[in-house]
Amino acid sequence: MTTVLISGAGVAGSTLGYWLHRHGLTPTVVEQAAALRVGGQAIDVRGVALKVVDWLGILPKVRQARTRMRGMSVVDGDGNELMRSTETAFSSGRLDSDDVELLREDLTQLLYERTRSDVEYIFGDSISTLTEDENGVHVEFTHGHPRRFDLVVGADGLHSQVRRLAFGPEEHYLHHLGTYLAVFGLDNILDLDNWQVWFRDGTTGGVVYPVRDNTQLRVTLGFESEPLEYDYRDTAWQRQIVADKLANLRWEIPRLLKAMAEAPDFYFDTMAQIRMDAWTTGRMALIGDAGYCASTLSGQGTSLALVGAYVLADALRKAGGDHRTAFGCYVARMRPFVEVNQALVTANAGGPPSEESMTNAKNAITLDTPSN
Repeated sequence: MTTVLISGAGVAGSTLGYWLHRHGLTPTVVEQAAALRVGGQAIDVRGVALKVVDWLGILPKVRQARTRMRGMSVVDGDGNELMRSTETAFSSGRLDSDDVELLREDLTQLLYERTRSDVEYIFGDSISTLTEDENGVHVEFTHGHPRRFDLVVGADGLHSQVRRLAFGPEEHYLHHLGTYLAVFGLDNILDLDNWQVWFRDGTTGGVVYPVRDNTQLRVTLGFESEPLEYDYRDTAWQRQIVADKLANLRWEIPRLLKAMAEAPDFYFDTMAQIRMDAWTTGRMALIGDAGYCASTLSGQGTSLALVGAYVLADALRKAGGDHRTAFGCYVARMRPFVEVNQALVTANAGGPPSEESMTNAKNAITLDTPSN
């Protein structure tokens, strides 16, 4: 029986864990955080990724957890409305679409609940070294005892530890897209009723929208910039960067910045893509943002994670556990899908992709129905 260590308990990692167990393999998920990560923005499940969610058996719950936006407005730096729509939203597309927008934390919770009885989860730990030989991978952890696995998969996001250990420094693969984003939550101080408000003022902008039956807000604040030097672990430094960049903005931004200073779920990072010639090496592989982050600007990161996890697990099943054959099939199947989805950003700089581009990208792969 093949043992597989998965780094990261996000969408990609938990989805892979489900399918590996279903196909007779033994998955273990290690997650650096002490528990499932909360906070974050609303994410989208689109096109063929909806089939994966359906096959996981959680589609009804995913649809139940979806956001309920009635529309959106766009305002200028003084809060003057420039346009509004009750048919579409920049974050999710057409409001009458079958695609689903929901909070990231809700999707990861549903995936964890679906898998926790069959998948070993280790929270509060991370991989420190990987040593491969012809029979497996010796893994040392930051806190736990060393273990051996047949395969190791990095599903640990944009700043993947597995990618760094197995493929080399991040700077070889990360392509900055000229924007930084901060995301955090707070009470619904703007009294928004299932309505998004987008703002733009020069090289800064963002969006505010209500969640949890309009009791809370999720806020995204962004600014254009060349690559910045800062400590990824120092959130006080990151908050100050955002506050400085948006200090002169008007409308409701001062209130939002004040709330940001105290938000426990504050998140800040570059908008970037990961572009790699290879997502596998030896007995190690990457899925989701770790291998082919398309960035939040694409709207397809979650779908790539869901589909990538399914395709890798299916390839291992068809190859009877032969990882060399499976990895080759995985890459061949995913590469065209990844490229067309990453192009949603590079081909549509300065704005959201067209409806036609999104329709093509979200359905640009055909998946085999899972076997029983």
